Amino acid sequence: MKTFCGRANPTTGALDWVEESEEYDYHQEIARSCYADMLHDRDRNIKYYQGIKAAVQRVKARGEKVIVLDIGTGTGLLSMMAVTAGADYCYAVEVFKPMANAAVTIVKKNGFADKIKVINKHSTEVTVGPDGDMLTRANVLVTELFDTELIGEGALPSYEHAHMHLVQRGCEAVPHRATVYAQLVESERLWSWTHLQPIDVDDDKRLMPPPAVGSCSGAPSVCDIQLSQVSPQSFTALGPLCTMFSVDFSQPVSSASQSYSSKFQVQASGQAQVVLSWWDIDMDPEGSIVCSMAPNWTYADPKEGPWRDHWMQSVYFLPSEMAVREGEEVSLTVTHDDYSLWYNLSNSQQASMGSPLDRPMCTCQAHLVWTRPRFGELNDRHRNESYRNALRSVLKPDSVCLGISDGSLLPIFASMIGAQKVFTIENSGMSRQVIEQILECNSLKDKVQLLGMRPEQVTSADLEGQQVSLLIGEPYFSTSLLPWHSLFFWYCRTALAQTLQPNATILPSSATLYVMGVEFQDLWRIRAPCGTCEGFDVTPMDEMVQQSLDFRESREAEPHPLWEYPCRGLTNPQPVMTFNFQQCVPEQPISSQGSVPLLRTGCCHGVALWMEFHLTDDVTLSMGLMEPVSEEGACKWSPHRKQGVYFLKSPWESSGDGRASVSYNLTFDPSLGDIKLDFSIASP
Repeated sequence: MKTFCGRANPTTGALDWVEESEEYDYHQEIARSCYADMLHDRDRNIKYYQGIKAAVQRVKARGEKVIVLDIGTGTGLLSMMAVTAGADYCYAVEVFKPMANAAVTIVKKNGFADKIKVINKHSTEVTVGPDGDMLTRANVLVTELFDTELIGEGALPSYEHAHMHLVQRGCEAVPHRATVYAQLVESERLWSWTHLQPIDVDDDKRLMPPPAVGSCSGAPSVCDIQLSQVSPQSFTALGPLCTMFSVDFSQPVSSASQSYSSKFQVQASGQAQVVLSWWDIDMDPEGSIVCSMAPNWTYADPKEGPWRDHWMQSVYFLPSEMAVREGEEVSLTVTHDDYSLWYNLSNSQQASMGSPLDRPMCTCQAHLVWTRPRFGELNDRHRNESYRNALRSVLKPDSVCLGISDGSLLPIFASMIGAQKVFTIENSGMSRQVIEQILECNSLKDKVQLLGMRPEQVTSADLEGQQVSLLIGEPYFSTSLLPWHSLFFWYCRTALAQTLQPNATILPSSATLYVMGVEFQDLWRIRAPCGTCEGFDVTPMDEMVQQSLDFRESREAEPHPLWEYPCRGLTNPQPVMTFNFQQCVPEQPISSQGSVPLLRTGCCHGVALWMEFHLTDDVTLSMGLMEPVSEEGACKWSPHRKQGVYFLKSPWESSGDGRASVSYNLTFDPSLGDIKLDFSIASP
C-alpha cells in the first residue's frame, strides 16, 4: 500500500506531496541506524564478552542456574555471548520490531533458539510469571542502554524498573558500574559555539551581542562530538579530571534528579567556560575490565584509543563564564534528571551560578534559533572578513539591499558598512525576535527592516516602492542538511526576480559543487557489513540493512561533519556542477558526467561532496575544504557545515597510478531541487 506524504522541500521551499510506500519510514530508520558501528567496535565487544563470562562464572560458583536478562539486545550478540559462556537461559528484549525479527533469525542461525527467547517489547512492559514473558526473574542483567551522555536513552528508568520487577536482588550486572568524568576548561573555540561575540564590521564599527544573549544560560542539550578531533592546543585545562559520580547497576537504581560535586584547586588562571565530559563502564565488580569513552589524546599513544561513533564525548557549557585564579578552590557540580546532565561552578567568593537543580534554559531565543555549529560560524573571524570584503566591493551609497538567509547578520553588516536601505526576510517569528534584539542593541532598528514573509510574498509595497539593487545571502537555512539544500537561495532569488533592478548584484553570484574520492580513517565502519562478530554469524543483520539501503538510501548522500571524521583525499577535488545565481533557476535539468583519477594509494570508501560560494569575482567561501589537500591527501574541513558523503557499495583499493578513477553522473532536477547521484569506480 502506498500513501501520499507531505514534506517540506529544503531546496525549493515547496511542500511536496510524494507517493511513498508504507515501508519508507521503516527502511529509512534501519538504513540510518548504523548498527554496524557497534558491531565493528571490537573493544566494546571484547570487554562485554569478558564481563559476561565473569558474571556467569560467579553465579555458577554459587551453585545457581544462570538466567540472563538482556535489555536492548539488538542483534542478540550479548545474549549469544551469555549462552556460550554457560548461561542456562536468556531473555533478550528488543523494542524495535525489525531488529527483534533480525535477532530471532540470528539466534536461530547460530543454534541458540532453544536457549534464547527474543521479546519484542520495551523492558518496562515485560511481565514475569507462568503466563508472562519471563518464567522467573533473572540473576544476571546484561544491558547496552547507553548513549554519549550515558543516560540519554533512558537507562536510569529502565534499570529502575528492571530491579523492581525483572531481576533478583543482588543480581550480577554487566556492566557492573558506570563512572562519569569531567574537566573544566577555557576554550575560545568551544565557547564560540554557545555565545555570540562582538564582531568587527567596519574600521570603527563593531556589532555587539544583546545583553540578553550574553547573559543567557544557553541551550540545555548536550553537545556530543568526536572530542578526539578537538586538539588539546585549542583549550586550557583549568582543573584536574574529576570523578563526578558512579552508578552501581547491580543494585536498585533511582531515576530521580540528583546532584554531585567535586572540589579542587584551580591549576591555571583563566575563564572557566566549558566542561569536557565522558564516562567509562566497569564490566566486573573489581574494575579489572574497563571500557572507556575517553578521547584518544588522553592515551599515551593516541592510536590506542578505540574509535566509536555510537558513543562519543560530551561538551557542556557553563551558564556563564567565571574568572578563576590558580590555586583557588572551586566546586564543580553535575546534576542529572532521568535523561540528561548539566553542570554548574562555584567558588568561595561567589555563589553557585544558579541552583544546581535548575536545568539551564534558553531565555534569549538565540540558542533556539542558532545551532552550535551556527554560533561558531557567526563568530568565525575569517568568514566574517570575507563577507565584509565582498560587501565593501559591491556596496554603493545608494544601494538598496535585501537579505535572504535564516537568522543572518549579513544584512546588518551591509547597513553598518553603508547601504542606503536594507531589508531582510525572516519568515520565522523566533528568528525575527533574535535579529530585533541585535538591531536594538546596536541602534539599527530604523536602518534594517525585517520582512516576516516568504520570498514569493514580497511586494513592491513591502520594499517601500524601491527595487533591490543588491540581493545578499550567506546562504544559510535551518532546514538544510545536504550541501545543495542551500540552493534554496537560488529559488528565493527567482521568486524575487520582479523586485530586482535589471542590473542588480547577486551575492553570492554563483556556487560550485565539488567532489573528491576519499579514504576514511574510521567512518567507513558505519556502512561496512559485519559478517561475523566475535565468532557469531550476524549476516541477517547485514542483509536487513542492505535491503533498506537498496530501498533508496544507497543512492543518496548522507550529511556528515567531516572535521570530526578524518579522511584522505585519493583524488584531487573536482568541480562538477556550477549554479549561476545571476540567472533564475532554469527549467531544464543540469547534468554533469566525467571521472576523477585516483592519484593516491588507499582504500576508496566513497565520495565527499561540498559547495563553494563565489561571493564576488575575488572572494570565494568554501563549505568543505578549507585549504588545499596535502601531498599525502590530508584534508582540513569546515567546522561549521556538514558535507555530503556518498558511500560506494564496495570499497576500492587504489594503486594511486591514476589508471582507475571515480566515475560520476550527476543530474540536478530544478523541479525537485535535488541532485541525483551515481558514483562508481572505472578501472582499465
